[in-house]
Amino acid sequence: MKPIFFVILVLFLSACGKTPLPAATHHYHLTGKIVSLNPKEQTATVAAAAIPNFMEAMTMEYPVKSKSDFNSLSVGASIEGTVNVADAGGYDLSEVKVRSAGH
Repeated sequence: MKPIFFVILVLFLSACGKTPLPAATHHYHLTGKIVSLNPKEQTATVAAAAIPNFMEAMTMEYPVKSKSDFNSLSVGASIEGTVNVADAGGYDLSEVKVRSAGH
């Protein structure tokens, strides 16, 4: 057997049984107030309180994971939920609960 063929065979066989590790996702508790809603993109702009060990208080747009969660929101509503941040990139808002209704 030629040495280069052997090297290629070993590399191929060693790669066959490996599955990539799933990207980690971190979860943070969010509280805030709905500033605006975009039904077309299913996003909510939230003026959120500071999230300890993650970010300062700020207003930003969040994709809302669940259609039913999104449909329960209204501008001015106070909410709490979970911000999900993937190591591979991307984030969304899930487990959204309305604490007090908006207008």
